[in-house]
Amino acid sequence: MPIDLRLDADEVPLLTDFYQLTMAAAYFASGNNDTACFSMFTRRMPARRGFLVAAGLERLLEALEQFRFVPRMLEYLESLRLFTPEFLAFLSGVRFGGEVWAMPEGTIFFAAEPILEIRAPLIEAQLLETLVLNQVGLASLIASKAARSLAVAGGRRLVDFGLRRSQGADAGLVAARSSYLAGFAGTSNVLGGMRYGIPLYGTMAHSYVMAHAQERAAFDSYVKVFPRLSTLLVDTYDTLRGVENAAAVALELRAQGVKLQGIRLDSGDLLELSKRARRLLDQRGLSDVPIFASGNLDEYRIAELVKAGAPIDAFGVGTAMVVSADAPALDVAYKLVEYRGEPRLKTSSEKVTLPGRKQVLRARNAAGGCFADLIGLFEESPAIAAREFRPAPNSVAPLLERVFADGHRIGARPPLSEPRERFLESFARLEHRYKDIDRPDNYPVRPSAALNALLISEKLRVGRRQG
Repeated sequence: MPIDLRLDADEVPLLTDFYQLTMAAAYFASGNNDTACFSMFTRRMPARRGFLVAAGLERLLEALEQFRFVPRMLEYLESLRLFTPEFLAFLSGVRFGGEVWAMPEGTIFFAAEPILEIRAPLIEAQLLETLVLNQVGLASLIASKAARSLAVAGGRRLVDFGLRRSQGADAGLVAARSSYLAGFAGTSNVLGGMRYGIPLYGTMAHSYVMAHAQERAAFDSYVKVFPRLSTLLVDTYDTLRGVENAAAVALELRAQGVKLQGIRLDSGDLLELSKRARRLLDQRGLSDVPIFASGNLDEYRIAELVKAGAPIDAFGVGTAMVVSADAPALDVAYKLVEYRGEPRLKTSSEKVTLPGRKQVLRARNAAGGCFADLIGLFEESPAIAAREFRPAPNSVAPLLERVFADGHRIGARPPLSEPRERFLESFARLEHRYKDIDRPDNYPVRPSAALNALLISEKLRVGRRQG
């Protein structure tokens, strides 16, 4: 029998909230299954966030290509004694054949902007709500958190160390993928390395040192087996004596033509210990041996260490990043915005939606940096939108692209390096005031004149819809 640590592709249609299925059955019973458009967006920015990073799309598209209710899933639904044979027969033939328009992974986005829109028969689009929010919401949340460490690291290498404290096996994979997309150098997650081609990094645990009679013996035995993967953990006992032992090993390796890859500090006063460790290494002619730091790090602690001049060359970032500790949820929503070719609008308090199919239009200056976005109607062209920006932009680009149609993604699945490069290029051009980790400025986002007009007209119709 398979272990429970799994999610089979056949189970994905049931990775949903119960009411998605009961609504689908009610739609079916009433013959309500015309073309609909649902929009996914973030209602508000998490605390102290000036930007967000789109991620998770490729995993979603892969699931959509295989979306079907196989007999075993239908048998379970039948056992609930809630659904008619006719509805279950209908589900047996469901394949997602609609369109997905989305921001490519690695795109920087902001609150209220559609991250993706799905256009399909109502039942198909409704059944996808939970899956879409689960996959794109979590991945974007973690990518955004990882990017904050990148913003303050000053070019120092960052590595994902969070698998052991991620909230589940799949969440650990999402974190490895999302953090690499957002500029991390690699991960300790071996399965993430295999699946996504992410470079693997690792040192040793304190248990390895403690399993030997002496710390120096532990270092010697490790570098004998892995001379080119030799980052030595020096704080099992007295940290500075550990540095001295590591330095002795480094000098022996140098005599053999091999360079010690580094030392790792995992506890204590990282600022003071890194300074003293650097002096010890330099005094022994080991200025080329880098210092790697880990231990409850996040963007705030990294910023403090960098600002204080800690001679740390790389950081391992774990728990705080993989659970997005200071903002553990992204307030994402997936709402009906068009049905039967007519706009739809929700007006409940503090949760008003923008009606109609939409496009996000981004204005750039001559240096290629973005300075404002418009949320426009789907049919609005960049040329029309350009008239609404002040100052006049050098260029205007639509952000939502058609990425799925007729049951398949459009084009080949890109390697993870592609959205990573997209993000790094955009992030380098994003003004620092939006990347500040404490008090970021609000990036300008507003509806276009045409969308505003539609919003006003639809609000006037709401009374008639309520009856």
